[in-house]
Parts: sequence; structure tokens; C-alpha cells
Amino acid sequence: MNAPHQARKRFGQNFLTDAQVIGRIVDAVAPQAGECLVEIGPGLGALTDPLVARLGHLHVVEIDRDLIARLKQRYGPDRLTIHEGDALDFDFSRLGVPLRVVGNLPYNISTPLLFHLAEFADGVRNMTFMLQKEVVMRMVAEPGSADYGRLSVMLQYRFRMGRLFDVPPEAFRPAPKVTSSIVRMVPRPPQDRTAQDEALLAQIVTAAFGQRRKTLRNTLREFLREEDFAALKLDPGLRGERLTVADFVAIANHCGARQGK
Repeated sequence: MNAPHQARKRFGQNFLTDAQVIGRIVDAVAPQAGECLVEIGPGLGALTDPLVARLGHLHVVEIDRDLIARLKQRYGPDRLTIHEGDALDFDFSRLGVPLRVVGNLPYNISTPLLFHLAEFADGVRNMTFMLQKEVVMRMVAEPGSADYGRLSVMLQYRFRMGRLFDVPPEAFRPAPKVTSSIVRMVPRPPQDRTAQDEALLAQIVTAAFGQRRKTLRNTLREFLREEDFAALKLDPGLRGERLTVADFVAIANHCGARQGK
């Protein structure tokens, strides 16, 4: 019999143990037999077990060798394909399309992991994640709110997102100090993503929120002159948090067109 696994802080491990919450998450995912689905960080298998039962076969990405060994003991390769390594480095396009992604994402790498996953949006049907509630609130924040920022803009440009429900700390072992939330992410079709240069868009959004208290005249001075603000019909006295995703796309396309002249 395996000894109890000790959660490792360096991997941000908090294992879901509440059966009711597990059932609610799996119902929200609603996996169907034959779908191509990958779970990030299966841990002790709280979600893995019911997902395999419904799907027949599941992909997982896991970095902890002890947990990988436990998974190999429990499942044969016909039911579980284990991809050993860091999800931040994993090429999700290897798994086929359309891909569905689920997971209880480690709090310590959640933001860079979300940006990494966004790179594969074109081959993804949807993603359902458990994250720190504070992060989810930033993901779904509206312009003008305190939570609205770089994460909001860049993810909302690529995904339609909705917060489904919250998960209390006592649903985990060890219990984290924060509440978690379940978020659903559905990639927007390519025709909805109208930025001509997405790298330039990312640079502009990063600059706009680099110093939140400063106005666009200051934060975007490397990108926009006074006549550009006039052409875009933007008030240079605004702060980045007041702009919509569409506003940022318009700025990026304007700058790109000017550079192309």
C-alpha cells in the first residue's frame, strides 16, 4: 500500500478531496466518451478517476515523479497517457484537435501557464480550470474595475470566459489560504481576433498597465503621439484600465499601419 503523498510547495500542490465539489466540476466539464481531453496536474487523481470513467481514455501532464508512479500503478496506457514534465513547456498541439483541457492549476504558475495555453487556442474546444479566485476575477474583469488589467485584456482577446462557481479552502488537502473558482474558457474564432500584429498588441497592453496610475499619454508615449490619440478619438488623459479590448486592438492596428507606411 502506498504511503500518503506529501504535498510539495515547489509544485504548488493542494489536492482536491471534497467528493461533492469533485462531482460538480466533472459535471461542469461534461466529458463525453471518445473526446480528446487532457488534465493538467492530475495529482492524486481526484478528477482523473471520474474523467477516465466517462471518457475511456485521458491524457495527463504531470511533473511530480512520485505522482506519476502512482498513476502508472493505477492505470494502463490504454486508459491513461501520461506526459511527464512541466506543463509550461508542453506542446499541447501534439494531442490532436479539437482538444479539451481541464485542471486544478498550481497557484504559483497560473498566470504564465494561462498565457502558454493561449498559444494553442486555435486547436482547443474549451478549457475548464480551477484557479485562485483572485486570478479568475482578474481574468473576467470588466474595463474600469480594479481587477481589470493585462491578464484580463490578453485572455479576453482570445477567449470568452465565465466564472462558474467557487470552491472553499476546506475542499483541499492541505487547505490553501484562499478561495478557488472554476472558470470556463472558450476560444474565440479567428475572425473575432482582428489584431494585425498580436505581438505588438501584447507590447501595448503591457505598457498601458505597467504603471497603472499614469495616463495613456505617459504609458504609451513610445507608441502614440498627440495626433495618434486624435485619430483614434482617445483621451490621452485616460488610464489603461478604462480601455476595452477593442480599444487596445484599434491602437495596435493603428500603430502597425503607421509603421508599415
